[in-house]
Amino acid sequence: MRRRSDSRAAFGLAGLCVVTIAFQAGLSQEANKSVNEPISVAVDVQPADLTIQPPAANWLSYNGDYTGRRYSSLAQINTINVSELRAQWVFHSSNSSDLEVTPVVVDGLMFVTSSNDAFALDARSGRVVWHYERPVSQGLIDDASRHLNRGVGVWHSRVYMETDNAHLLCLDARSGHLLWDVAYATGNKNYGATSAPLVVGDKVVVGTSGGDDGVRGFVAAYDAASGKEAWRFWTIPAPGEPGSESWPGDAYLHGGGTTWMPGTYDPELHLLYWTTSNPSPDFEGSNRPGDDLYTDCVLALDPDTGKLKWHFQFTPHDLFDYDATETPVLIDVEYKGQPRKLMLQADRNGFVYVLDRTNGQFLSAVPFVEKLNWAKGVDAHGRPVRTGVQPTAEGTRVCPSYAGATNWFAPSYNPSTGLFYFFALEACQTFFAKPQDFSEGREYYATGVKRIPGEPSQKLLLAYDFRTEKFVWRYPQVSSRGWSAAGTMTTAGGLVFFGDPGQSFEAVDASTGKPLWHFNTGQSFHASPMSYAVNGKQYVAVAAGSDIFAFALP
Repeated sequence: MRRRSDSRAAFGLAGLCVVTIAFQAGLSQEANKSVNEPISVAVDVQPADLTIQPPAANWLSYNGDYTGRRYSSLAQINTINVSELRAQWVFHSSNSSDLEVTPVVVDGLMFVTSSNDAFALDARSGRVVWHYERPVSQGLIDDASRHLNRGVGVWHSRVYMETDNAHLLCLDARSGHLLWDVAYATGNKNYGATSAPLVVGDKVVVGTSGGDDGVRGFVAAYDAASGKEAWRFWTIPAPGEPGSESWPGDAYLHGGGTTWMPGTYDPELHLLYWTTSNPSPDFEGSNRPGDDLYTDCVLALDPDTGKLKWHFQFTPHDLFDYDATETPVLIDVEYKGQPRKLMLQADRNGFVYVLDRTNGQFLSAVPFVEKLNWAKGVDAHGRPVRTGVQPTAEGTRVCPSYAGATNWFAPSYNPSTGLFYFFALEACQTFFAKPQDFSEGREYYATGVKRIPGEPSQKLLLAYDFRTEKFVWRYPQVSSRGWSAAGTMTTAGGLVFFGDPGQSFEAVDASTGKPLWHFNTGQSFHASPMSYAVNGKQYVAVAAGSDIFAFALP
């Protein structure tokens, strides 16, 4: 591994220099002069800075702030002028064709990841300030073998990232030098990691991937200064622990329940909310009877100790790979006549939930797709009322599909409109099940799914009013693919930004869903957008394919 500084301009699509892109976008000579001046790298992110909400000039974490709302208070770009938005620069990463990163920006310095590499970029121009380089790991399986990474966490002058083989790295934010390296998932080579860490106080909280591969999931916290482990919460209980009745023998060692997306945090309640994936094996549940705690759950944890305060399970005894790793979004509003601290989650199982985040009380669940046949509703306690549909050796049509009614790509919430924005996928597949023994170094699905010939699919952007339990608008996505892994971001300018399945970055009116602007990147989206400002100028950035695109007004 090595760290490389690079003062040359980064290059974007078709070999265009980022300075040329900025000039073509209409920047004045004075603006070009300021862009060419060196960016300061005097990074010092205080723990209190991470509690600021909503984000404005800085975007300090994967979701912008602890709430997971992906709402930017910047309003320079708005419904009136968004049609004038232009590409300012493009940064190309040479070692990944499918970036899943959301950039983090601190005082004009942008941090992005690609596989096991980290980059610091001048957020005004896309120029590389430093580059930390680490080879991808060999011998990994499934998701880990794709060497995906969703970004960094920041604390004081340090940057934290997870590697494909579940190491936590601490880098100097000013130079990219490696300060320490901790291997945090050992004992089973099927572990991996794809998430961005979440920094809470003086701790860095991480999770793992591998829920389809027979690992035992956990959430762990490390001292931000030293890298020493502070606590670990196992999502699959050991024999004798609460919930262990689902895991006979040594099944708990391979039960899944991984934690492959960053959580959210309430500083006032001092509660950390982390979501978990499906149980293993995915489609065959005879060796894991019962509810399979704590898979497909949201966990409320004490960030100081890792102690479980409460949990809510969305899909007990999951047989469909309906990970609950979608972002738990935190809002404080009046709900049904009284002020409440709520959690919103659009779940992969096809229902959008409202919970009281102080205690996990179930408040409502509404289906958001029409193609939903595994359950016919949710009871008064939030438990799904199942239809009996399940995978079989011969194959069973199940809706939603294996991709889920939604997935890990980011939702967002705009306090001005009171609407919750997320993507939905109308799709079904044939699910198969066949018993399988665990074997290290192999996937552990116990079998799989097939596309149904002639079965149509449709992706839609939804705007949901959780107070009325109604969808205010739906924006169908037009593409032969019908699916992409692009998330959303909403702003005080009255906009919702997202990547569509047709490879365009779009903006729509947050109140009405009216399309207002698009830019064809020519690449598929596997990431969620963000916004930041430098010297009073607002930018919107998103990863598409192997590139980071930044947009601003002329």
